[in-house]
Amino acid sequence: MTAKILDGAAMALEVEKELKQRVDALREKNVVPGLCVILVGSDPASQTYVANKEKACARLGIHSRTVRMGEETTQAELEAEIEKANHDESIHGILVQLPLPAHLDEHRALALIRPEKDVDGFHAVNMGRLARGEDCVAACTPKGALHMLKAAGVPIAGKNAVVIGRSNIVGKPMALLLLQENATVTICHSRTEDLAEHTRRADILVAAVGKPRFVTADMVKEGAAVLDVGINRVNGKLCGDVDFEHVKEKAGWISPVPGGVGKMTIAMLMENTVSAAEKAAL
Repeated sequence: MTAKILDGAAMALEVEKELKQRVDALREKNVVPGLCVILVGSDPASQTYVANKEKACARLGIHSRTVRMGEETTQAELEAEIEKANHDESIHGILVQLPLPAHLDEHRALALIRPEKDVDGFHAVNMGRLARGEDCVAACTPKGALHMLKAAGVPIAGKNAVVIGRSNIVGKPMALLLLQENATVTICHSRTEDLAEHTRRADILVAAVGKPRFVTADMVKEGAAVLDVGINRVNGKLCGDVDFEHVKEKAGWISPVPGGVGKMTIAMLMENTVSAAEKAAL
């Protein structure tokens, strides 16, 4: 068996087509969706990610504002910029690019964003609503991963889903989203005993551990859907948390790195921003 490739780039294009129509409809009502990205420091990966967000905004007609702050920015200065965006009616979505420099309090900064403008889905209010199964802004990467499964027609309800990783950014919200789709969900992590015993039972396997090619073919069930959320650099080349070349011969579906979930993450950020603008326009 050779797996069907979950092409994040192609799926993101389809999402953008639909979003462009929604943006055009808002513009007819004199509403221009606005996204404010706050970038502190000069982390190269963050710079690239922010540039990709700016390009996506330009393609869709979303107003984009990037606030670039120096490495020496104080907590008070960062919070002042967040508050400015909170009170700006032309801004519907606020994103503080992570990671922040070590001297800044990430939790305090994220908590300051108004929940309805929290397009990253990291605010405690949105995480709590997600856990309760209520309407909320869901984190972009897991939301994008779920969209990929649905778009590919992967069965979810009643299936065993295993998420490797328990971060607030991917692991926990991914598990909650799969639970909402009636999957039977297991979260595995660094303290899990006999990890492969769990992963081999998974009809849907999500890898979000940050270790290059960590998931090998012997850890994967025949015909499983494998979503690789990892982004690692080995010898100057990007790779995921899954040993793609070997696992693709065993899985039923698999997402590549690059060209997989990462593309959908930005598409879902755009979707969250447009949704926030639509709600603000009601």
